Amino acid sequence: MAYDYPPEKLSVYLSDDGGSDLTFYAMVEASRFSKIWLPFCNKFKVEPRSPEAYFSKATEPLVDPDMAKEWSSIKKSYEDMKKRIETTTKLGRVSEEIRKEHKGFSEWNSVASRQDHQAILQILIHRKDQKAVDIEGQPLPTLVYLAREKRPHIHHNFKAGAMNALIRVSSRISNGPIILNVDCDMYSNNSVAARDALCFFMDEEKGREIAFVQFPQTFENLTKNDLYSSSLNVINEVDFLGFDGNGGPCYIGSGCFHRRDTLCGHKYSKEYKADWKRWNDRKMGLKYGCPVEDILTGLAIHCRGWKSVYLNPERKAFLGVAPTTLLQSLVQHKRWTEGHVQVFVSNCPFVFGHKKMPLKLQLSYSPYLLWAVNCLGTLYYVVVPSLCLLRGISLFPEISNPRVVPFLFVIFVHRAYSLGEFVWCGGTFGGWWNDQRMWLFKRISSYFFALFDNILKLLGFTESAFVITAKVADDDVSQRYEEEVMEFGASSPMFTIIATLALLNAFCLVGGMKRVIMEDDVQTLLSDPFALQILLCGLLVLINLPVYQGLFLRKDNGRMPTSLTLRSIMFALLVCALVLY
Repeated sequence: MAYDYPPEKLSVYLSDDGGSDLTFYAMVEASRFSKIWLPFCNKFKVEPRSPEAYFSKATEPLVDPDMAKEWSSIKKSYEDMKKRIETTTKLGRVSEEIRKEHKGFSEWNSVASRQDHQAILQILIHRKDQKAVDIEGQPLPTLVYLAREKRPHIHHNFKAGAMNALIRVSSRISNGPIILNVDCDMYSNNSVAARDALCFFMDEEKGREIAFVQFPQTFENLTKNDLYSSSLNVINEVDFLGFDGNGGPCYIGSGCFHRRDTLCGHKYSKEYKADWKRWNDRKMGLKYGCPVEDILTGLAIHCRGWKSVYLNPERKAFLGVAPTTLLQSLVQHKRWTEGHVQVFVSNCPFVFGHKKMPLKLQLSYSPYLLWAVNCLGTLYYVVVPSLCLLRGISLFPEISNPRVVPFLFVIFVHRAYSLGEFVWCGGTFGGWWNDQRMWLFKRISSYFFALFDNILKLLGFTESAFVITAKVADDDVSQRYEEEVMEFGASSPMFTIIATLALLNAFCLVGGMKRVIMEDDVQTLLSDPFALQILLCGLLVLINLPVYQGLFLRKDNGRMPTSLTLRSIMFALLVCALVLY
């Protein structure tokens, strides 16, 4: 609402899939606070314009007495509003006294449950209302609350269904030509982002062919060394720039300015007329039936002849909350990867996009859609060389053999390039090391389970499930995250495979080193046929140090559960025994 943009041209819609009167109450309070917050933002050009983010970072401006006075007053009003909302939330219901303040609360008198209720649509602020002005008499943006209808026997299609409901509702209220969608755990960090995006849509030469302007997903709660590799720096700073040059980036689900027509099935042409009766023919709105409806929708838009733009300004347009536990991160990537495989199988860019979009854009989509397949090669190099080392089977040439050069190139040159690229994108050495660890963990768990689940689904044994990533963590988890202590603390199949493979490599390294020391002269290690296998196994053990700590050394609630530890030891020893005997 506080964007640096004419307020009469702005409309803000909130989709509440929980259908909660508590959320509606918070929105009513926010609509009242906006009457004093928007003039303050416009008068003093504050950034960011999210009050929570602003007051948590800004200090009282003592230099300007006028601003200091208003700053204190605004902050007190905001804290009072927060206190009222938090008190009501702790109570678990909206009091009768508050319900009398707005007629919209009567809608909840007939709500059966979160999954069974009528559509609830409330316009809190309407631009046509002459009373919809701030304390300085300036118009306020339109503000709308929507909880779409839900029935137990009708699938609601998750985020895609919510987005399509917003598109339909907004077409009747404001019908703005440009639509921005932002996830619930993100906020605007740059008040001129809308103007920046419009520069592309309104370009006289290329503007007509732009379907959407995608900003990167960035997060404010990252640790110094990005413990769970959530920053996606290399993707944001390198990959997406290449994507942009090949026809435009994919749609990533948040922080994206869309041309409304493109979301309504419009092909790239000069002649077009919207037909609002086509919502069920799978051409209009976000696509259904896939955990990554954003990728599929962006692919469909590109196949209709449109282009997109990637915009990554110095001041980030949007900031969000990254996962604060390992399981959250792995589950999130598992859902993404599972959806990517489904898109590749059902709408392969080389088939679906044949003669509809450039080959280079088809190739740009493919690495992301084939993330899951990467697990096969990684699992081979994590398991087979280590087991062969334990068994005494040499897989690689000796260090002194010229044939070892390609292997050394892959091991050292590629890793050096990866480190240089990561640091160039603003990372640290510690961040790169964490990125390598998460690269391994994701491939042997998230990607593997995503591929396995898709195979089962294709064979008709299971149906894919949409898993929502948790947005809130308790204080102990948050403290460990800030201290960059890896969080386990759950008995998950993903942790079982990670711990089992970590222990397997430790056992194989000990067994392999024992064989080398007992049978060979250590001075002849350069000519030892097991040197590269020992190096690879040693690196795997080194990168898994947090896993060993979680299994055996830690006593906090973030350690590996005892049952998982025993299970992993049993599995690892069983595999070693089968190989040896």
